[in-house]
Amino acid sequence: MSVASRRLAVKLGAALGAAFLTAGLAGASTFPDHPVTLLVPFPAGGSTDMLAREMSAKLQEKWGKTVLVDNRPGATGTLGTSMVKRAAPDGYTLLVSSLGPFVIAPHLLKNVQYDALKDIDLLTVAIQAPNVLVVPAGSPMKTVKDVIDALKKSPDKVSFASSGNGSSDHLTAELFWLQTGTSGLHVPYKGGSPAITDLIGAQVDASFQNVNAVLPHIQSGKLRALAVTGDKRSSVLPNVPTLSESGIKGADVYSWQGVAAPKGLPPALRAQIQQALVAALQDPALKKKFAEIGIETVANTADQAQAFQKAEYARWKQVIETRKITAD
Repeated sequence: MSVASRRLAVKLGAALGAAFLTAGLAGASTFPDHPVTLLVPFPAGGSTDMLAREMSAKLQEKWGKTVLVDNRPGATGTLGTSMVKRAAPDGYTLLVSSLGPFVIAPHLLKNVQYDALKDIDLLTVAIQAPNVLVVPAGSPMKTVKDVIDALKKSPDKVSFASSGNGSSDHLTAELFWLQTGTSGLHVPYKGGSPAITDLIGAQVDASFQNVNAVLPHIQSGKLRALAVTGDKRSSVLPNVPTLSESGIKGADVYSWQGVAAPKGLPPALRAQIQQALVAALQDPALKKKFAEIGIETVANTADQAQAFQKAEYARWKQVIETRKITAD
């Protein structure tokens, strides 16, 4: 190639690069020009659905465009997540999900149709809340030590309810058993509501439930809270110790929800959407509403969210493999 040809090639490359950058910036500046969909891979009515609906209202105010919530439950959240993977990376389809599809289900289910670390671009961890170890009000177990003693006295007999195989409350119980050298009886339900109903009725012995899901029942005296799984006490349960304070190390767990996009968003558009998400989550009225039920607003950066996801992915992989947990 001659010197002149090389110079022409460099100029053409620079021009194309500038054109792509300009197109990306233009796309970001005009976004959105039609409705945006927040896809929730779970049924309506749960914590993730609540988050999506609160965010949709705030984003709609900010963007001046309709923001729809589309519930697509199935396969422990992986069905809807797969749909987001296949969506165009243009910002008009976003995933709002709990931690399951991001860091748990890929280790439990066969033939998951996405790579959680490569195909989905986590933009922010939106909110988090600790789980809380609860027992029926009439239970003889009044402390964490009582629970451990009962587990050691009757291995695989003390029943722990969960909202389903591979759920945060299920794996928290598995981690608790792992860290205490005990083993209980896992009783999976199809959702948190029936699990809590049977717990209140003393049909099961204990459960690690999301604090916001059982707070009213703790406050009414129907359930007794023994410990929270966070690294600090919950602001809504200040008199309830952490597991760490109760002598159980390495079992700090938060149930969390994140917002993600299909991999491949143009950088300028990705930054614009991430900033809009954080602004919505940082709305004072929304933060206050979440705080009143024990939910902490996180609203971190994409880099922070993805580093956290990788750590959680590795952690739950180890627990699932060590405990030989299956989704059956």
